[in-house]
Amino acid sequence: MTTVMAADPGERVEGADWAALAGEVNEHGCALTPPVLTPDECREIAALYDDAGRFRSTVDMARHRFGQGQYRYFARPFPEPVQRLREAFYPRLLPIARDWAAKLGRPAPWPDTLAEWLEMCHAAGQARPTPILLRYGAGDWNALHRDLYGELVFPLQVVIGLDVPRADYTGGEFLLVEQRPRAQSRGTVTALEQGRGLVFTTRDRPVRSTRGWSAAPVRHGVSTVRSGRRRTLGLVLHDAS
Repeated sequence: MTTVMAADPGERVEGADWAALAGEVNEHGCALTPPVLTPDECREIAALYDDAGRFRSTVDMARHRFGQGQYRYFARPFPEPVQRLREAFYPRLLPIARDWAAKLGRPAPWPDTLAEWLEMCHAAGQARPTPILLRYGAGDWNALHRDLYGELVFPLQVVIGLDVPRADYTGGEFLLVEQRPRAQSRGTVTALEQGRGLVFTTRDRPVRSTRGWSAAPVRHGVSTVRSGRRRTLGLVLHDAS
C-alpha cells in the first residue's frame, strides 16, 4: 500500500506520531521522523548551496578545525520549505523541552510560538539566523560539538538528509555522544535517510540517576564520508549572537 504524503512539509511534521517520537528522544536522545521532504524538495534545497546570495555566511570547517567540509547559514528570508519546517517542529518539540526543564529543575523560558521565542533571542542580542545547509565530500567529517550560539538555547534541534545514503554517498553517519553521569560515554550512530529528520539533543538532556534526574551532556558530529557527496539541512531553533 502506497503512503500519500501531505502536500506541505509543515503538515508532514504535524502528522508524525509525536508521542512515539518523544518516547524515543527521551530514551535515546534522538529520533528519526517519517519523511518530511520529498526527493524533489530535497534536491531543490540542496541545489540552493551554489546560490551564494541565499546565505549570510560560509564556514570552511578545516580552517576553524571543526573537521573538514563546508556549511552555509541561510539569510532571511528563508526558502519557504525551510521556514515551514522550522515553524512546524518548534511546537512539537516544545513539550519535550518543557518536560526536560522540569525534570532538571531549570527555567523553561520558551513561549508557545517560534516567533515569540525568536523575539526573545533577538532582544538578547541573538539576531543572526541559524538554519544551515551543510555539504560534505569524500574525506570530509564534522567534529563533535554543540550548537549553542548564545545564552538562550532551545534544547532540541533537527537535521534532515538531502541525499541518499549508500547511493549518493557512503560513510557520513550522524554521531551522537552522551556523557553518562559517573560512567563511560554512550555513542549513537544514525544513517540519515533522504527526506527524514533526526530530532536530537542540542546541549544536554535528563537521565535518571540514583539522585533523581541528572543532566547528561551531549555532543554531535558526522563520521568521515568515504565516497560521494552528503548534504543536509540543519534546523537550530534559536538564533545566534
